[in-house]
Amino acid sequence: MRRAGPHTDANLNNERLSGWRTIRRVMPYLWPADPDQAWVKRRVVFAMLALLMAKIVAVSTPLLYKQAVDALAEDGVSTLALGAVGLTLAYGLARLMSNGFQQLRDAIFAAVGQRALRMLALETFTHIHRLSMRYHITRKTGGLSRIIERGVKGVEFLLRFLLFSIGPLVLELLLIAGILFFLFDVWYLAVVALTIALYVWFTFAVTEWRVKLRKEMNDQDTDANQKAIDSLLNFETVKYFGAESREAARYDRAMELYARAALKTSYSLAFLNFGQAFLITGGLAAVMVMAAMGVQRGDLTVGDFVMVNAYMIQITMPLNFLGTVYREIRQALVDMGEMFDLLEQPAEVTDKPDAAALKVSGGQVELDNVVFGYEAERPILQGVSLTVEPGKTVAIVGSSGSGKSTIGRLLFRFYDVVGGSVKIDGQDVRDITQVSLHDMIGVVPQDTVLFNDSIRYNIAYGRDGATQTEIEAAAKAAQIHNFIMSLPQGYDTTVGERGLKLSGGEKQRVGIARTLLKNPPILLLDEATSALDTETEQEIQGALARAGQGRTVITIAHRLSTIADADRIVVLEKGVIVETGTHSELLERQGRYAQLWQRQASEQGEAA
Repeated sequence: MRRAGPHTDANLNNERLSGWRTIRRVMPYLWPADPDQAWVKRRVVFAMLALLMAKIVAVSTPLLYKQAVDALAEDGVSTLALGAVGLTLAYGLARLMSNGFQQLRDAIFAAVGQRALRMLALETFTHIHRLSMRYHITRKTGGLSRIIERGVKGVEFLLRFLLFSIGPLVLELLLIAGILFFLFDVWYLAVVALTIALYVWFTFAVTEWRVKLRKEMNDQDTDANQKAIDSLLNFETVKYFGAESREAARYDRAMELYARAALKTSYSLAFLNFGQAFLITGGLAAVMVMAAMGVQRGDLTVGDFVMVNAYMIQITMPLNFLGTVYREIRQALVDMGEMFDLLEQPAEVTDKPDAAALKVSGGQVELDNVVFGYEAERPILQGVSLTVEPGKTVAIVGSSGSGKSTIGRLLFRFYDVVGGSVKIDGQDVRDITQVSLHDMIGVVPQDTVLFNDSIRYNIAYGRDGATQTEIEAAAKAAQIHNFIMSLPQGYDTTVGERGLKLSGGEKQRVGIARTLLKNPPILLLDEATSALDTETEQEIQGALARAGQGRTVITIAHRLSTIADADRIVVLEKGVIVETGTHSELLERQGRYAQLWQRQASEQGEAA
């Protein structure tokens, strides 16, 4: 047999450490250090008291059962004066009290669990928004949402496990073991202890195996969910290429792999359940045979026989519960481990501890010898220096892949420069808070993406708390107010997912209105009209021109006709500035800009 190597042992150790890491991360939600959250501790203590009372009553119940049976037996005499009917009623009341204390425990603890679930969900959601653009580009949204969903659902369950499963189970087993030892003899205790030990060993060993199968099933489930969401988000593309059957086959292949993993999980569950039943039934039968022999010898009463049976059944219930809980806990640890891996994913772009808020006096933007590449072996910008004076419009043009859009991303600090610096009014963007930086820059992207909500909501997103009058003023400035008012529901019209109910020009106008409402001193137009037709583009250009009045504007352009009026045009090629000047100056030089201009003019002429 091949021995497990050190690498395998290390992996297993890491997995165990991951489980303890998850438990340590969850504990503060159970016992918070914040004095203002003292109510959480009180609820936990009261829940534990209710639990203790439930266990004491539960362990005492079979004693009443024994007394009732002995009172009814012809040769048995009850040691209590309640009589058979009274003892039976007492037995029923004790069972009711045990259940009542358990329900009280759950009711008291519910608020603790829901608080933890809410806090962790919020922490995860907030952290995801802090992660870098690079992470979100490489991560699939469908898989991300499923990891969060499964992880958050495991929180309340894990908290219940920490309080109400292992500790109470051990307490109940010890109480029952003590009663069997003192009322009967050591052999009863030995059989029960051996049964419990074998049961726990078997359950844990098989469950560890099943956890790996469940992780495989989760991975296939995540993959299938990613493919489904990806396909739905690209609904139009699927239709354009008549690829419905292709997408269905792709999704079916993913579901086939999920079904295989799910079947393995089901088969292993059947094996686990049968093995548990075999062990617990064997232990129950052995103890009952011993008790039956004791009754035959006259050492025990019929009540004792019934009481032993009741205690064995009472042991069986929490042990079955242990199997279920352990399976679910191991799964919860896997699910939450993935979520905590996400929470521990470091943000690539972070604020310095002493970062100050950006103070914009004029809005000058300066790139000083900027070097940057998304990957170390593939540089994009190679020593770019550029100054945009306050209130001026500078257009950046160049062929595809020259680094135009990268400059916009560096200005907004989606990424940090590798070399050089990006400054606003002399302040390095790495030395200021990201919130204040984002507040001072308005962006109109090439493809404006809208929330699946009303037009009012999407425009108001530009500034929290904006009034209807301010929203309408921004819409008028973006030349979309009249169109909105022509709709049956006006500003309450829902735009659909990603704004698909609106045309490209209408979406762009909503995006411009949103940015105008934000009212930033610096405006970044990232190929804002390149996806539009010529007529719509000319209409949008008027709105963009008004949006840029009194602001520092950086326009990243594909169509050169849209930036002919810019104060300065910068030509970027392969990450290096090759020309700079006004439109007329650059045409006179007959350089790279003139070549691009002539090529676009000839293409438009051919199209006409």
